[in-house]
Amino acid sequence: MARTTRGKRVDVSARQAPHGAPATAAGKRRIDRVKTVCRIGAALAVLICMFVQIPGLDAAGSRMFGIFLAAILLWVTEAIPLAATAVLVILLEVLLVSNQALLPVTEEAPKATTFFGALANPVIILFLGGFMLADGAAKYRVDRALSAVLLKPFLGSPRTTILGIMLITALMSMFMSNTATTATMFAVMMPVIGALPEGKARTGIALSIPVAANVGGMGTPVGTPPNAIALGALQEHGHHVSFLQWMLAACPLMLITLAVSWLFIVWRYVPGDIRFEIDTSARFDTSPKAVVFYVVASVTILLWMTEPLHGISSNTVGFLPVVALLVIGVMDGSDVKALDWPVLWLVAGGIALGAGVGETGLDGWLIGSIAWNAVPVMLLVLVLGLVGWGVSNVISHSASANLLIPMGIGLAISISSSQAEVAMVLALGCSLGMCLPISTPPNAIAYATGTTPTKDMALVGVVVGVVGVILLAVLAPLTWPLVGVN
Repeated sequence: MARTTRGKRVDVSARQAPHGAPATAAGKRRIDRVKTVCRIGAALAVLICMFVQIPGLDAAGSRMFGIFLAAILLWVTEAIPLAATAVLVILLEVLLVSNQALLPVTEEAPKATTFFGALANPVIILFLGGFMLADGAAKYRVDRALSAVLLKPFLGSPRTTILGIMLITALMSMFMSNTATTATMFAVMMPVIGALPEGKARTGIALSIPVAANVGGMGTPVGTPPNAIALGALQEHGHHVSFLQWMLAACPLMLITLAVSWLFIVWRYVPGDIRFEIDTSARFDTSPKAVVFYVVASVTILLWMTEPLHGISSNTVGFLPVVALLVIGVMDGSDVKALDWPVLWLVAGGIALGAGVGETGLDGWLIGSIAWNAVPVMLLVLVLGLVGWGVSNVISHSASANLLIPMGIGLAISISSSQAEVAMVLALGCSLGMCLPISTPPNAIAYATGTTPTKDMALVGVVVGVVGVILLAVLAPLTWPLVGVN
């Protein structure tokens, strides 16, 4: 999987071959066979559940179960592209469980527009605005200039410099794709990393970037797709979490996790006596179009963070940069084409899957066999966070969130718990999965540089993930209700 950013192509193909080495012919054939088996298995799951009614479920619920099984198989194995699975889910829901289904369903069947509407869900518009700002930042090289300016106060002590690198990476990942942020920071740091002798210091600096990018994305609704999936699922159930509420709930967790990550990385990898120099000569573009972009981006972020004051939904605000930048001519049709549309479709597929699971009663059926009411809240949050973290280490964060959040919200409904809290815990737990090169694109980028052995990535990923999940279990039940997440 690769993503194109301004001026460079980011290779994240390390999930197929270590350090970018080509896979063997035998390995490719084996992967192809597995994918073929999974495609067949997904088709059989849908076909069987079309004609076999599962005990405890009606016809629509049984068919939805087949769709759900197919989504699991296809998302976990990536037998077809993730975005392809997402749009397939939407189509199958329309054809099998909606009021326009090919086979009869109950009169209460959800409308087809419920599923088609996921492609234009307000959360998709929010994310679209975030993507437009991120691509504009790359087009006008704001990311490189911003990182150079912000790094200057941290130069001197190598450990302080790494703290600055992690803080800046996290800050940028709150509003930009963590993939693009990682690519930008590696562009700044690779001359430094390459000049260091092979060893722990090189590994520590390289690892600090993807860790900070993954953790930083937790801080805002536009930071990473699992956040958008959680917000979309909550909106389907009538719950609105504002941009500011998400930040107030997630940023303390993000900052503490980032601090722990920095302390562990510098203790384990970075001796205090190493020396390196970073080029901070990048300057901001002062052309008229760039200045307009700065103004639009600043106004958008300000409106997002002050939603309780002006009352304009963050989703609506997210459409502002799309319209303003196109109307003024700061960005054009080629910029729109360059947006990461597969990610938007993936988020839409997750929203549609959640709607189908809830509308057909499948969520209650899936979790109804366990007495969840007997589980203490803190332990429940810990378990949910661990599940999200564990699953997202081996499959895409977005796919993990798509599969887990609908069930989590169903669980919250069944035990009269906070749906917002459960959805956010799962989303943030998914973002903490970073033990392997395949866990997330920032990890794959770092791994492809040849500076981050898998064992070191796994060690740091386990420490950061476990600490983050424990913090989730402690902070979520105690502090989130104070900021309105309930």
